[in-house]
Amino acid sequence: MLLKEYRICMPLTVDECSFLPKFSIHIETKYEDNKGSNDSIFDSEAKDLEREVCFIDIACDEIPERYYKESEDPKHFKSEKTGRGQLREGWRDSHQPIMCSYKLVTVKFEVWGLQTRVEQFVHKVVRDILLIGHRQAFAWVDEWYDMTMDDVREYEKNMHEQTNIKVCNQHSSTVDDIESQAQTST
Repeated sequence: MLLKEYRICMPLTVDECSFLPKFSIHIETKYEDNKGSNDSIFDSEAKDLEREVCFIDIACDEIPERYYKESEDPKHFKSEKTGRGQLREGWRDSHQPIMCSYKLVTVKFEVWGLQTRVEQFVHKVVRDILLIGHRQAFAWVDEWYDMTMDDVREYEKNMHEQTNIKVCNQHSSTVDDIESQAQTST
């Protein structure tokens, strides 16, 4: 189950995903107009949790090679509409404006003997997904920069429909494959 909640009164997004009774991923997102300098942004939500702070640099952190696209590399991309781009080492100190996306990621896998390894693996995968997604958001700025809120809602609706069609087609083809394999084996 994937739960996505947006709170209008403050820039906060909550994503929660629970596949099994003993496995869950909870991601809270807050946005601030700074360079990642707020060390206490989640203090009220996570005061009792052990946590590790991980800075993600969209320009300089390495991504898995299979996901690399030069057109989405902030070191090579320059926006035609905003003039932003071609980020270099130290870009956070020299570019304006900067919005920081803070993420509080909580992973729970309560299975003895596997808990630590699975939780560490999921944290690494989530980090990679966030790095790739934020690089894409930066590199695709010319596609969304002039959108109105109505344009954004229409775009979201279309993407939702396209994703559902894709998932349903993949699911039905998998079911068809299983059924045809079952028929040939009998």
